[in-house]
Amino acid sequence: MVLARRMPHGHVVDIGGATMGTRWSARLVLIDRSAADAVHLAMERELATIVAEMSTWEPASLISRFNAAPAGGWFTLPERFFTVLTTALAIAEASDGAFDPTAGALVDLWGFGPHAIDHLPDDDAIAAALARTGWQTIEIDHEARRARQPGGVSLDFSGIAKGYAVDRLSGVAREAGIANHLIEIGGELRGEGVKPDGQPWWVELESHPEIESDNVRAALCGLCVATSGDYRRHHDVGQNRLAHTIDPRTGRPAARGIGSASVMAVDCMTADAEATVLSLLAPEAALAYADRRGLAARLLVSSDCDGNEMFSAPARAMLDA
Repeated sequence: MVLARRMPHGHVVDIGGATMGTRWSARLVLIDRSAADAVHLAMERELATIVAEMSTWEPASLISRFNAAPAGGWFTLPERFFTVLTTALAIAEASDGAFDPTAGALVDLWGFGPHAIDHLPDDDAIAAALARTGWQTIEIDHEARRARQPGGVSLDFSGIAKGYAVDRLSGVAREAGIANHLIEIGGELRGEGVKPDGQPWWVELESHPEIESDNVRAALCGLCVATSGDYRRHHDVGQNRLAHTIDPRTGRPAARGIGSASVMAVDCMTADAEATVLSLLAPEAALAYADRRGLAARLLVSSDCDGNEMFSAPARAMLDA
């Protein structure tokens, strides 16, 4: 079925740009190279729409307006926003709150939001931000596609929005009749179809600069991969280097021994969010969670735990196939 999409006389055309504080790129298999211009514009429009809805860095965005709304206010939500929110809440429930889209107050407190900080927050500030966090407080009306602001809760989609945007750009490509393509935003990838030579989109899973591991290549053919790790984004506050992933259960940066977690899935939104979950858990708990959820996951462990590299059962089955 996949090889039936092969375009042996096609050309791989690269397009891309800036978005969400990082870079995006698309590799498109086209017969007519000039068709890339229209697709490029359509992808830029799609990304602009996602940013306008989901970026906490934009004061006028939908998410910023939701976060600033008074208690009790209902918001009728566009399909994109509603999809991300309800998926995030489902993963929050499955992970017992290790993933929590209401952790915006904590993200801001530690300086990973729009405003920088010049000192570490104290215990009182952390407790106050935790009091404004809790995925269970968001009330959803599925029939009317709306959500209620319980008061003081700040949504943050930084652990899921890039993956969702990858899926949406893949959708733009498919709508343009481009069945064979590879999409990337900030290291999150989705591959569809094959290259002109019939090969899948081979990508190498991210390594960790301080953890020894083997090179692992994955064939993205109707698959996605996302990675969350303490090396991907951080900032310095005084003499302290802070990992970018905040544990919404403790209100503090994660310190669980997992330096990097990569997840393969059929959609990048799920891979993105689940990789975030795994990066917050202790190694054995992360493997158990991945197996329970049927996730193909690779963990790079920053402490001695039966070696530096661990694979979930679904990932091992893929490697052995």
